[in-house]
Amino acid sequence: MSVPSKKKVVARQEWMDRLPALDKKLYAMYSSVTDCIVTDQSVMAVPVDDHMVHRGDGVFESFKCLNGSIYNLDDHLMRLKKSCDVLGIEPPVTLEEMGNIIVQTVRAGDQPNALVRLLLSRGQGTMGINPYDCLKPELYIVVYELKQTSIDQLPEGVSVALSKVPIKPGIFAQVKTCNYLPNVLMKKEAIDLGVDFTVSLDENRFLGEGATENIGIVTRGKELFMPPPERVLAGTTAKRAMEFALQLKAERVISNAEFRAVNLGAVRSAAEVHIYGTTPNITPVTVFDGKPVGDGKPGPIAQRLFEMLKEEMVPESTRLTKVF
Repeated sequence: MSVPSKKKVVARQEWMDRLPALDKKLYAMYSSVTDCIVTDQSVMAVPVDDHMVHRGDGVFESFKCLNGSIYNLDDHLMRLKKSCDVLGIEPPVTLEEMGNIIVQTVRAGDQPNALVRLLLSRGQGTMGINPYDCLKPELYIVVYELKQTSIDQLPEGVSVALSKVPIKPGIFAQVKTCNYLPNVLMKKEAIDLGVDFTVSLDENRFLGEGATENIGIVTRGKELFMPPPERVLAGTTAKRAMEFALQLKAERVISNAEFRAVNLGAVRSAAEVHIYGTTPNITPVTVFDGKPVGDGKPGPIAQRLFEMLKEEMVPESTRLTKVF
């Protein structure tokens, strides 16, 4: 057995000098620990004794800035507040102040197209499990690379397989916590299977959700159904898609739209299957569990929902928060 080399104890500057050079994928970060914004990626860090780091004890939101404006910010902040209420974490600033800090951080990143990760932790002060040992909640905002900036046309379609990762129970499904190990395993599973997404099923073989996406179907009778939020995260894009679908119902384009438990047989016989999410927007599923969905091509309801979402991302939209 080889003798391990003795590790050097260094001062702060040498520690900083030893950090590896990274491609600039992180544009800006705000931390309430320092109460300022930094654009040097090498110092964008969270304290190791923050409960979010070693216990997953925190909540988060992800949203995007398109062409200099943030989409649907208010819905994300409201969901963050609900998540905090469930976990008993008091945000360190008001939602209005949080929105202002987000805008400043995105602006500091100087990229009109970017993703934003908002993290709110119970705070630092302990390596143990007791949440009451944490000093105070902390807020972190990270602005980073958005690889797909276009929302010009409906995607051609994606493939979805059934996941073997157990569905989250109760509040763990309903709250957007920083403990995302099941979601990570679902993403790994999709890559290993050679598909775009995997989707979970509950104990009764009813449809759940993807790793970071919601899913819904359109039946051959032109009814749109999404799994109810009791066992899945209430996605902001899925919420808007349902609101759009209710408009289509009023126009008699579809016959019904509601949150309803969807069994596996209904998915297999569906005319359309959709993925909803911050990054994929509204994306048709053309292959589900190895078989074509409908005629294997994107359907007309997906196209209509996509166009309605796209119209909300124009500069004049009231759902955009202008940054640049």
